[in-house]
Amino acid sequence: MTPIRALTLSLVVAGVVFGLKWLAYALTGSVALYSDALESIVNIVAAGAALIAVLVSRRPADSNHPYGHTKAEYFSAVLEGVLIVLAALAIVREAWPKLTAPEPVAELGTGMLVSLGASGLNALLGWFLIRSGRKARSPAVVADGQHILTDVLTSVGVLVGIGLAWLSGWWVLDPLLAIAVAVNILWVGWRLVRDSVGGLMDESIPEQELADIRDALNYALVGLVSEGRVLEVHDLRTRRAGPRTFVEFHLVVPGSTSVEQAHQICDRLENALKAQIDGVHTTIHVEPDHKAKHSTFRIG
Repeated sequence: MTPIRALTLSLVVAGVVFGLKWLAYALTGSVALYSDALESIVNIVAAGAALIAVLVSRRPADSNHPYGHTKAEYFSAVLEGVLIVLAALAIVREAWPKLTAPEPVAELGTGMLVSLGASGLNALLGWFLIRSGRKARSPAVVADGQHILTDVLTSVGVLVGIGLAWLSGWWVLDPLLAIAVAVNILWVGWRLVRDSVGGLMDESIPEQELADIRDALNYALVGLVSEGRVLEVHDLRTRRAGPRTFVEFHLVVPGSTSVEQAHQICDRLENALKAQIDGVHTTIHVEPDHKAKHSTFRIG
């Protein structure tokens, strides 16, 4: 499924889940279930923002954006993180007065069943979004799925806690759980913002993926190095923008190499990377032998 369809589905399901969770809160009056429902509002807004971001990111490159619009996806993840922080503050505001004056929860059985059904629906959606987002290399879809799965874990914790409050009669657990939910989603919001800012700041790709790039280049260069047609690859740099991975490096060849021969070598290396990494864009700077930085061949 494409990122656009996946996020459209997320938006629809988020609306249904919010309705169920709000019903559970209305039946019980539990501030913990209120916090759970409030987080679902964030899911709705976040899914809508992610959908808009993906639509923008799919626009082709133009004169003002020659590298495309793929970084738009990171803005939606930052917005989702900010919304999570606001939701956490709203939860604490609602729960704080009940710490000193806890109230029993009404219609507990029905409310918990409704909330449990909503959580099951969310679990299926979160798993599907992460799987689809990774396949499509879409940070916005993956972030949405991860947030939804975190919501599921939070909901399960809330239900268990309310059950313990009912068994023990310690209804102060209800506002305490709500505050615990707020702290948890604050952590999720921080992680989302941190990862998205890293993309906007052109951080290098993860070390494992970088190792895959080195392996692909080494494999493609085996014959070229032994024949003396390539002397060195250095200044390897990487960054990511949404579903695209940008790879740049300097290729050192003998000074007698013709432009056509150098171009053929570059094509070979670019094709090797394309076979290894989806959505890779490679830039190669060809240099003569006196530009080499090492006495033996290496990629670095």
